[in-house]
Amino acid sequence: MAYYVIFDVTIRDLPKYQEYMAKIKPVIEAAGGRYLVRGGQHMVLEGDWKPTRLVIFEFPSLEAAQSFYVSPAYQPLKAMRLEASTANIVGVEGV
Repeated sequence: MAYYVIFDVTIRDLPKYQEYMAKIKPVIEAAGGRYLVRGGQHMVLEGDWKPTRLVIFEFPSLEAAQSFYVSPAYQPLKAMRLEASTANIVGVEGV
């Protein structure tokens, strides 16, 4: 079953975050993941949520998403992301 990881990101250091973005795609793809949304224009349709920058990944399974998140390849990139931004992250199974 597909698994989706949704980031709501607030960027504090744009040059560092751009460096992260340039390096992350091959690591996601190596885990079987792909981008569905990467910071496009969005609109809140209901409620008081105020997302900043939305990024959505699709992975083939929960296990693939978890494998990516804890992988040795992702850890230095995660540290880079944490230096450059803050995020709320949620994962959800697809149908």
